[in-house]
Amino acid sequence: MHQPRHVVLLITHSGDFFTIDRVEQALLKKGAQPFRFDTDKFPLAVQLKAQLSNSGSDYRLEYGNNSISTKQVQAVWMRRIWQPYLGEKLAPQFKAACAKESLATLDGFWDSLRQASWVDNLQRINVAENKLHQLRVACEVGLIIPETLVTNNAQEAREFFYKVKGKMVAKLLTPLSTTMKGSSFFLYTSAVKEEDLLDAETLRYCPMVFQEEIPKHKELRAVFVDGTFFVGALDASTYTTSTLDWRRADSNACEWESHQLPDDVANRLKAFMVHFGLRFGAFDLIQTPSGKYVFLEVNPTGEWGMLERDLGYPISEAIANALITK
Repeated sequence: MHQPRHVVLLITHSGDFFTIDRVEQALLKKGAQPFRFDTDKFPLAVQLKAQLSNSGSDYRLEYGNNSISTKQVQAVWMRRIWQPYLGEKLAPQFKAACAKESLATLDGFWDSLRQASWVDNLQRINVAENKLHQLRVACEVGLIIPETLVTNNAQEAREFFYKVKGKMVAKLLTPLSTTMKGSSFFLYTSAVKEEDLLDAETLRYCPMVFQEEIPKHKELRAVFVDGTFFVGALDASTYTTSTLDWRRADSNACEWESHQLPDDVANRLKAFMVHFGLRFGAFDLIQTPSGKYVFLEVNPTGEWGMLERDLGYPISEAIANALITK
């Protein structure tokens, strides 16, 4: 069985493509040995072994015809962790418990890789994913943020709507979709109309994020890799007639163009990343018609493939460099 000597572990899922392929290719060109771990294939198609005693420990992963020990892994790219796929034969009453045990096993496996160089550390990713924490830190480093309300109180939502003169959007703090098929409950950033507030009492079941709607000249996806920014911009006028979220727009209408952040904005974003200890992040920003830059959020494992594909940015090479440079 082939056992590579120097390994960069790529944590992803079986439906991932393009970005994962580009990073694999970049690592191979640099003489590293990528090892792809599709987390949705565990536990049915991937075997993990953890053997511990007073004399030491051994953690091993087997996937297909390849096997590695965590002692071989020098770096880890945290792309995605997916829910375990347990097939159709397992009785439904056992699935929740088996999925929980599988994820607990993965947690122990990640711990065995604590000496490796991570892009990024999973605990830091988990902290940085909190949107309220993000907004607080963004303010502290001098970034402009939208006026924001998070509440499960219907009356407070109505009062905020009138405070921002009816220019209000709604979003979730976290995505509810954690499976490859997505979820019908996923909510993109959406405009709130006065009639929507008639059903606001349902907030008692689930608090939501409400923000003032920021006028847009351009929407930006700014990808940060070890101190370097790769920024794509969209002309907001080409798609906002039907949606407030470019992810819902017709991909043919999303024509990315290169963009340069002002030095003061870039420096504040770098300070933001230093606070969270992250080496990678995908920022969503708005450039207003008056030229101001407004921070919306950062995704610590966000998408960037469209920028490399459409603009030729060497993001995969930058990630590969980060993985082989501590």
